[in-house]
Amino acid sequence: MWSRYVVRFSKRRMSTSVATNGKNNMGWWDHVQPVPKDPITSVTESFLFDPSPLKLNLGVGAYRDDEGKPVTLECVKKAMEKISDCEFLESTKATTKSKFVQDCVKLAYGYDSDVVRESRFAGVPALSGTGACRLFAEFQRRFYPDSRMFLPMPTWSNHNDIWRDSEVCTSTYHYYDPDTKGLQFQALMNDIKNASDRSFFLLHPCAHNPTGVDPNYEQWKEISHLFKIKNHFPFFDMAYQGISSGDLEKDATAIRIFLEDGHLLGCAQSFSKNMGLYGHRVGCVSIVSRDEKQATAIKSQFQQIVRAMYSSSPLHGPLLVSTILNDADLKALWEEEIKVMADRMIRMRITLRRTLEELNSSANWEHITKQVGMFYFSGLSPKEVDRLQRDFHIYMTNDGRISMAGVTSSNVEYLASAIHKVTKV
Repeated sequence: MWSRYVVRFSKRRMSTSVATNGKNNMGWWDHVQPVPKDPITSVTESFLFDPSPLKLNLGVGAYRDDEGKPVTLECVKKAMEKISDCEFLESTKATTKSKFVQDCVKLAYGYDSDVVRESRFAGVPALSGTGACRLFAEFQRRFYPDSRMFLPMPTWSNHNDIWRDSEVCTSTYHYYDPDTKGLQFQALMNDIKNASDRSFFLLHPCAHNPTGVDPNYEQWKEISHLFKIKNHFPFFDMAYQGISSGDLEKDATAIRIFLEDGHLLGCAQSFSKNMGLYGHRVGCVSIVSRDEKQATAIKSQFQQIVRAMYSSSPLHGPLLVSTILNDADLKALWEEEIKVMADRMIRMRITLRRTLEELNSSANWEHITKQVGMFYFSGLSPKEVDRLQRDFHIYMTNDGRISMAGVTSSNVEYLASAIHKVTKV
């Protein structure tokens, strides 16, 4: 009798408790709204839902071969074989990561750089270029909380989100001229001059994303000189070293100019594009310091930031990169493969321009071959981009950025014809 009463009482309390808890828990997340779709990843989502056999994805930011397929580089395959028997032990973590950072710094700053010889650099592995930028943004917030980051207009869309989420204010500086589809150099210089002394500027050292418009050697020299006068801090986001020209050293020219002029600077590096390691999320963030003592302090701060964010980066990707960079044969093979990638995209630029001109288009298409790197900033309006998607199943970001990696020998004529039709007056 008593046991049945206890059971009934317990059930009644349980149901009341559940109802009460359910009522109390209602509304916890009712105020959470979906964010607008990412302008880049949403292109791929739309592309995947399109059943048309003619569909063409020109939004992807990773390399594709002339058949439109992702590529695993031969140097990466050989490096995988070399490390296949490696044991990823806890005791190898520090050594592997330290070696990786040193290899990255040599690639960016030069193998004979004073920065390397004097150990005047602080760096840590990062989760690709995005993670590298995020780590620097957090570092900037901690040590210059009232500063802002000047971003080129336009820039990679994620730059704005990275510094916003790091609670660092951003401003923009003139960069791209929509009329000439080239560089607004004088306006850029004026913005650098008019910015408060000791400002932070994000620079793309090669293959500017999304425009494909880079300053030339003399312009970089002038930019560096003005930075020196204003005592600005340059932070380079280098996601495309080698992809721009096919030459690793040439694509690092801007950074080398700044180093020669005595700047302290920061750099984000990614191996997603130039080694095809997109899914491995391999990157590095580094800062050139006054001396080794300062570098040690900065590195410790980076390590603390990483520890609180995600504790530790993976080892496999950095080990692949270091294996390639420290094996003469593999590095030579990588350089050959980079040139093949860059040359193919240059060839597609030439073909696309020629095909459009042969269609007697009234527009001027010189900018196709004047721009460099993975992306072609077409100047197409959002309305024209929408029509390309709706009528021709061609997908790209709303600002008209076209990934030249997605343009192949088999689709370039179709693309040119579609562009000609939507831009025809």
